[in-house]
Amino acid sequence: MPAPQSPAPRTSAGQPGPREASGPGAPARDRYDAVIVGGGHNGLVAAAYLARAGQSVLVLERLGTTGGAAISTRPFAGVDARLSRYSYLVSLLPDKIVRDLGLDFAVRKRTVSSYTPAVRDGRPTGLLVAGEGTRDSFAALTGEREYAAWQRFYGMTQRVAERVFPTLTEPLPGRDALRERIDDADAWRMLFEEPLGVAVEENFTDDLVRGVVLTDALIGTFADAHDTSLLQNRCFLYHVIGGGTGDWDVPVGGMGALTDALAGAARAAGAEIRVRHEATRIETDGSAAEVTVRTPDGEHVVAAGRVLVNASPQALATLLGDAAPPPAEGAQLKVNMLLTRLPRLRDRSVDPRQAFAGTFHIAEGYGQLADAYRDAAAGRLPTAPPSEIYCHSLTDPTILGPELAARGYQTLTLFGLHAPARLFAADNDAARAALLKATLAELDAHLEEPITDCLALDADGEPCIEAKTPLDLERDLRLPGGHIFHRDLSFPYADEGTGRWGVETAHANVLLCGAGAVRGGGVSGVPGHNAAMAALGE
Repeated sequence: MPAPQSPAPRTSAGQPGPREASGPGAPARDRYDAVIVGGGHNGLVAAAYLARAGQSVLVLERLGTTGGAAISTRPFAGVDARLSRYSYLVSLLPDKIVRDLGLDFAVRKRTVSSYTPAVRDGRPTGLLVAGEGTRDSFAALTGEREYAAWQRFYGMTQRVAERVFPTLTEPLPGRDALRERIDDADAWRMLFEEPLGVAVEENFTDDLVRGVVLTDALIGTFADAHDTSLLQNRCFLYHVIGGGTGDWDVPVGGMGALTDALAGAARAAGAEIRVRHEATRIETDGSAAEVTVRTPDGEHVVAAGRVLVNASPQALATLLGDAAPPPAEGAQLKVNMLLTRLPRLRDRSVDPRQAFAGTFHIAEGYGQLADAYRDAAAGRLPTAPPSEIYCHSLTDPTILGPELAARGYQTLTLFGLHAPARLFAADNDAARAALLKATLAELDAHLEEPITDCLALDADGEPCIEAKTPLDLERDLRLPGGHIFHRDLSFPYADEGTGRWGVETAHANVLLCGAGAVRGGGVSGVPGHNAAMAALGE
């Protein structure tokens, strides 16, 4: 439940008081009720909840700005386009958090769910999943049977979403309790007990449709459809339960609009946020803690009743001097582009503004995904790298400067699958360039013009395109192994050692509030909310 708001202190001139200070210098106090290590979106959520409950809160952020991976930047020199550089869509953020914290933040629905280009009988075509036109698109490409199967399958996932999503901000249910809440034996079997590939193959016959379904199981997740670990099932579940609908929405103003709103909410409630302040050590006896902080002007030690760590489980172990958890490995290629125009498609039946408005699937047939997995598992870059593309500026043109918007410029985000960090270990630059070239070639196969012909140029005359491998994300953001979820996702129920909220650690007054918590991953704020609830004794 929301705690009462505590107003931020103000100076006589009406400016933010010392608890809002950031940048160089020592923290304003020697002791805080809560110190939060990491100013990513989950840390900011926790800070806002705790400060609103009247606690003294210090947020320590290593980088020069808050937001972590949920930021908006202008990555191209002299170009007025604010891109969601790392995280880019919102699904798992509960409305409850937005309401509780009074966030000035909104999302917009995409008018199209997805478009998947295909070639049938030598003719360019595709599957467009977009409201009332979905049935006709299925009928033309696969026949009515696949559409009926699609409706049944996603009707099932929506019922699961309606039951599971509300539990994310509640104490962890037990496995049996969650199964009873879902109250659908077939759904439980398909999503929680058998490899997802079984359900995909039972319900669908068309290779392209099967691939579209499977892609939600492979976002940042290196697994086969029939992996017995069910890693793919866990990833799929989190991608279909968001908001109780499974919709993935575009953040208005870019992802940075969310983290800016969260930082503002935390400061307004009285939290102190310090950037360029890196926590290097946590010492605790279970009831009181000391955090060593490296700042631009030296080292400081602050005392805390509790420490909430908005970082990876690996970073948590390092800070505490504990044994390291198993290594994590990311498995994606993230590409950001700015175009002067959307490219023309070989499939003339669909307008590019419609095709790119949702998720544009490339080389993601079921067989293609299996082939790409086998290539990568064998240590080779996939011959036909699978990826999906999003044009956020079609839904939210505010991320473009007025001149760019008037000239018809568009952003393009590409997320490549089955690109595990191991493939980049020998030569990150060479592997990045090779994979990017192969990935864009797969896209070009469905275009009437190369995508590179549509790229805008920055102030230095360079093409507006950047690519990030898992090793790049590890370097830039300290994501372990470049893993966007910090570690493999877990099912959203209690297991041995998970604790009441899924954020507890071996130390009673140290909580994990990052993506590596149970029910972490994605831009959700759920670990931050849950760590705050645990700290408040809820």
